[in-house]
Amino acid sequence: MESDSLECVSSSDGMDDDDAATIHLPLAFTKAHAGCGNVGGNGSIANGVAPSGISPVTSVHELLECPVCTNSMYPPIHQCRNGHTLCSTCKTRVHNRCPTCRQELGDIRCLALEKVAESLELPCKYCSLGCPEIFPYYSKLKHEAQCNFRPYNCPYAGSECSVMGDIPFLVAHLRDDHKVDMHTGCTFNHRYVKSNPRDVENATWMLTVFNCFGQYFCLHFEAFQLGMAPVYMAFLRFMGDENEARNYSYSIEVGGYSRKLTWEGTPRSIRDSHRKVRDSHDGLIIQRNMALFFSGGDRKELKLRVTGRIWKEPLTSDSGVCTPNLCN
Repeated sequence: MESDSLECVSSSDGMDDDDAATIHLPLAFTKAHAGCGNVGGNGSIANGVAPSGISPVTSVHELLECPVCTNSMYPPIHQCRNGHTLCSTCKTRVHNRCPTCRQELGDIRCLALEKVAESLELPCKYCSLGCPEIFPYYSKLKHEAQCNFRPYNCPYAGSECSVMGDIPFLVAHLRDDHKVDMHTGCTFNHRYVKSNPRDVENATWMLTVFNCFGQYFCLHFEAFQLGMAPVYMAFLRFMGDENEARNYSYSIEVGGYSRKLTWEGTPRSIRDSHRKVRDSHDGLIIQRNMALFFSGGDRKELKLRVTGRIWKEPLTSDSGVCTPNLCN
């Protein structure tokens, strides 16, 4: 279904051009090298200073960098008879031929290089993005998979967008490249209009971004098949990590003719993919018949009004009880 077949009419105030101009593009996301911090272990590099004549990149990263995929190598590290090394994953990709000298690789392990790796401590590869941590070589990979400084995936749900970046960059990317509606404020009042509501496909969706409490939130609205039944779903995601998302709550309401459906919950972090949130049913689900009832008329057109608000839940100093702090 074409994306323009679903129209979103909003009563919220949008961001003006001056507001949009203050969004900054991010740092370039490049592979961090040893210069980001101290490297310990035998023959270690301290404060980014290597032994005379040896650069940090050569003595640490290039020594353990696979020449094919350029990733850090982990056991088993393979080598040819001339001493050229590569990782076990790329060994099969090069059809057992050394990519450097074309000699047959065989099954020779580079045990010396594996021992060198055990003695090293390296900075997180996201050190250029602000991570100060240093880890033993074999612990670094596990940390990097969960590092809070790692870039975020684009939260746009309408395509397989591969763009990654920090939050300011993604906000600008959503606005400029995906043409997403941007709004300021902690309340929303949208009317979703669709001319043929019986034609429900997974591609029917809308995304709106809100700037609230100095943070950004993504409001999703879409139609999809839940088993054999077509449904609509609305849910909120937080543009940040999960521990920050827990500081906020939101409510969503749809209704008409003296009836209403309400959902209240905690926004999910964009670390969780759009599909993961949708498939967990963590949001307001509206059956098609109920959505058409709320739309009124002859039930041949969807006119569904979705309202809601976002609030912060700070702990009170005396009782530790969460109390809503509504945004003006």
